Amino acid sequence: MDYQQKLAEKLTILNERGNGVLIRMNYIRKLCADVKLRPSVLTEKAMEPAIKYINKKFPNIDFRGNIQNLTNIQRQKSLVLEATTSYYESFLDVIEFRDHVYELLNTIDACQCFFDIAINFDFTKSYLDLIITYTSVIITLSRIDDKKALVGMFNCAHEMTKGSSDPSYPRLSQMFVEYEHPWKKLTEEFGSHTRSVTTALLSLRTIYPRRNLSAEQWRSAQLLNLLNAPATMLDPACCDTMACEYLPMEVMERWIIIGFLLCHSSLNTSQSSQELWKMALRSGLYLTLTRDELLNIHKVSEDLFDSIKGYSKRVADIKECREYTIVNSGAMHRERRQFLRGALMELYTILEDEPGLLGPKGLFVFMALSYSRDEVLWLVRHSENLPKMKNLEDYNDNQMAELLFHMEKLQRLMRKYIQIVQRYYVQYLAQFDALALNDTIQNMYVCPEEESVLLSSFVSTLSALSVKQVENKEEFDFRAVRLDWLRLQAYTSVYKAPLPIKEYPDLAKVMNMIQFHTKMVDSVEELLQETSDLSIFCSYPRVFEKMFNQSSEEKTMKRYLMAFPSVCSHFSQCGHPLCPEEMEAMEKRSLHLCVTFLEQIAKQTSSIVLEICAEQCKLNEQLLPKHCAETICAARHRKLKKPLPKKGEVQKEKPGAESLRKDRTVITNVDKMHLMLTELCSSFSLCNDFIISDHIVVPTEFLLSHLETRLSEIIVRMANYHQTTQEIARPVELLAAIRAYTASLHSLSSYINVDVTRLVKSVLLQQTQPLDCRGGQTLTNLYTNWYLESLLRQASNSLIVHCPTMHCFVNQCSENELSFRAEEFSDLSELQALAELLGPYGLKFMTDNLIWHITSQVSELKKLVVENMDVLVQMRNNFDKAEEMANLKRRLTGGENMLKRMTIIGVILSFRSMAQDCLKDILHKHCSYLMGPIESLRDSVYPETDIKVTLSVFELASAAGMTCNIDPALASAIARMQTDNTSIDEEYKLSCLLLVYIAVSLPLLALDPNSSYSREHGGHNNNIHCLAIAINQLAAAMFTIQNKNIEQHLKEFLLLASSTLLQLGENADRIESKNRESIYLLLHMIVEQSPFLSQDLLESCFPYVLLRNAYREVYRSVILTLG
Repeated sequence: MDYQQKLAEKLTILNERGNGVLIRMNYIRKLCADVKLRPSVLTEKAMEPAIKYINKKFPNIDFRGNIQNLTNIQRQKSLVLEATTSYYESFLDVIEFRDHVYELLNTIDACQCFFDIAINFDFTKSYLDLIITYTSVIITLSRIDDKKALVGMFNCAHEMTKGSSDPSYPRLSQMFVEYEHPWKKLTEEFGSHTRSVTTALLSLRTIYPRRNLSAEQWRSAQLLNLLNAPATMLDPACCDTMACEYLPMEVMERWIIIGFLLCHSSLNTSQSSQELWKMALRSGLYLTLTRDELLNIHKVSEDLFDSIKGYSKRVADIKECREYTIVNSGAMHRERRQFLRGALMELYTILEDEPGLLGPKGLFVFMALSYSRDEVLWLVRHSENLPKMKNLEDYNDNQMAELLFHMEKLQRLMRKYIQIVQRYYVQYLAQFDALALNDTIQNMYVCPEEESVLLSSFVSTLSALSVKQVENKEEFDFRAVRLDWLRLQAYTSVYKAPLPIKEYPDLAKVMNMIQFHTKMVDSVEELLQETSDLSIFCSYPRVFEKMFNQSSEEKTMKRYLMAFPSVCSHFSQCGHPLCPEEMEAMEKRSLHLCVTFLEQIAKQTSSIVLEICAEQCKLNEQLLPKHCAETICAARHRKLKKPLPKKGEVQKEKPGAESLRKDRTVITNVDKMHLMLTELCSSFSLCNDFIISDHIVVPTEFLLSHLETRLSEIIVRMANYHQTTQEIARPVELLAAIRAYTASLHSLSSYINVDVTRLVKSVLLQQTQPLDCRGGQTLTNLYTNWYLESLLRQASNSLIVHCPTMHCFVNQCSENELSFRAEEFSDLSELQALAELLGPYGLKFMTDNLIWHITSQVSELKKLVVENMDVLVQMRNNFDKAEEMANLKRRLTGGENMLKRMTIIGVILSFRSMAQDCLKDILHKHCSYLMGPIESLRDSVYPETDIKVTLSVFELASAAGMTCNIDPALASAIARMQTDNTSIDEEYKLSCLLLVYIAVSLPLLALDPNSSYSREHGGHNNNIHCLAIAINQLAAAMFTIQNKNIEQHLKEFLLLASSTLLQLGENADRIESKNRESIYLLLHMIVEQSPFLSQDLLESCFPYVLLRNAYREVYRSVILTLG
């Protein structure tokens, strides 16, 4: 008959079901209490009269007599029914659960079961858990304020829809009424179960006091210390009550306090019960029912016993225990946490060094985790619910990070070496436990058939185990063995059992030990969850964040901060299939908290890293060439034996002086930063990644992301660009600063395993784009704007001159002094630094902007050609007729404007050519293996090659900084200028006439006094020497697009230009021919820079003697000026 009761199975199923119902009730309570999440039927204004009426008349609601109060429910009955059905069914689950619990508890009482936590551990634990779960469900249900409204509205809508009340409504409403004062009703219900409950609770009188010790007693007993007895270090850790050693304190306290509240009569009759109860009352002020649902144990106990006669002494005991708790409990738990921090660190250090000890000393790990979890949970549930007291600092722990960190490390260590643990315990089970159990069975004088079958199956299952199963990575599953042991406990714990377990304590000891050993083989993860689950923080986000902030303020705690985001991975463990609605919210909360913590850690770490980089950048800046003048001056003073500076003058320290130390104990600011960085980076050693709700979180990626953002901002800030004053840092200085930063950043790799190279490449690559990944400005954008708006704009006004001799731009001596020196931003080293900073992508963007300015000038040039088209056509046809050309020249307008625009184009193209040359040098230095093939490909292009292929190859070569006969970017831009309104023939005509216009206008340049050639600069003072590159590049681009012969049209241009310039030589007017020689040189420059024209061709149409005389004349004037 006892076998048919299935007590073990029912306890297992009801406990699981009860947990689900409890979580469901807690969810409904939170939902109804939150204004944003409440069911819509409870928040609508129109429903207020109905809700008030239902709450007033509940449970006897007249659906017909007071229909006016329920009008809105009548109108929306289908919506009300749909909205309240899930709540109604959840409340029915409580009734169903209560009925099954009543039935099982009555059955257990009828069987007069024996309970002893040290003997039939699982049976006793399941029994006490069921009582506590049931009580928690009822208490949580009684705290749902809107339960009557929800059930009443459902029943009203049900009757209005189907014509009758729901069959379960009378029972459900009656239960709500009965449990309005839940503790009173519960004590009445459990009066008949006092004997069983008290017996189970009193079995804790040896276990609970042994666990509830002070930190000083733990220290004296060498708790969790593996080194106090080196000779026994390899001995397996075992005792008579294995599972009790890591049984949570909170669970035992819940059993004791709630158990004696329900069955309080024993408190007046048993001294042992009183002592156990008082000890639990002194442990704290609150107990957890579920999640953040708390029970104020002293208040509830006092209120209950006040209403019962003969319990005045117990009320006095409660008050005394409460005062004791307020005074002493906080300090006691603070000392425990302090002890556990050191104990866990020592335990982890030993086990990490010798992971083989995880086998024999595995119990120590779970004890350490369980003890630590108890202290964390105690602090969490007391943090937000404290009464007024003096010693509040005992309830704030700014070192919580360390305890959590060591807990996480121990868990990860156990998971890492799971195979070592399995190997040890598989051998233990097969070679010791099976034999010990078999000997115990042989010594039993009574063994009924059913029990004999179970025990024999245990022996055979354990004996069949072998190490090869671990080596082959077979999956172990001993759940059937453990369930059979629970069944056996149930069979042998009933009154007059054939095999009474209390008479065979050795059997219980061996089986309890076997149960723990089987869990160490197949359920390590479950054991870790049982002993170290901190999902409670999901319900206390404010407390969790407060602990993190307190720990992050402590310098010594920074190395442990990673424990907080890691703990967020526990939150997924607190869900239940009976309440799937809350899973999404819990996932969001866990991710939000995890990301918040990781962002804070990454922010602190990146700040320290970049502060160190800034210090290194300052030191590096002292080594720049511009700072050496003072040192040279001082050396010269010493050489000339000039007087030393006066005492009041402070001599500037040389770079490197900061590294000289007379006393190592003197800690500099950089030392402090490196120490802080070491602490923060140690935190990242906890793990490479962890999983939170199906998301893989990689902590170092947060750090890299922060560093990327901050570094991008710093680089842009170091450019020091001011739009109003048009100031910007020199590319060489900025490049030196960035190199100092990157060199310092690479030292981060020695602290933490991060890919700094990837970080630097990502940041610098973003700087080559016009905008970074966050839409912010970049160096490419800033320098493009500055060179266009400042340097080239001033060059177009001839305030800055292009200097071919020195390959740079230089300032003109004028009254309007510029705020910068052009050569400091455009010489070879500066443009090479610019090419390093912007790279091919950045220079491509700059080129696109330069070309846009060129096309805008070309558009204006075309307008000028159109205005003078008739004259230009005649000039093209009559260029060899001097008199007619002279007349036509007088009719020609806008020549100066056209030449000015061509000069601007030339200045832009000259700057671009310099930048391209520097890019080529840089790419040769970085990837010479790539430049050779590109150069060969460019050289393999012949005039006969298809134009599309030619432009494609030239585009590749141009991107690598190589000079091409045809500028592909300019050609593409001019091609895009052609509209549908103009035909190709018209465009071709405009191109030809533009060259005519330029050729016949060249003599006008002689009128400008700034057109004189400068030997020092290698060009003209008004930049007209840039016309050479402008004419060549523009002509090549235009005629390429129009598929015409470039060489032929440039020859035509040369004939026209030569003719007009020769006419200039014949002019007797000294004013017009003042700078004639300088203009002659321009013609030579055009031919010299053109890949399509030759010197022979020039000599055929323009006498070489004139060029020679022109060079002699301009150089002679320079010599005379110098003399």
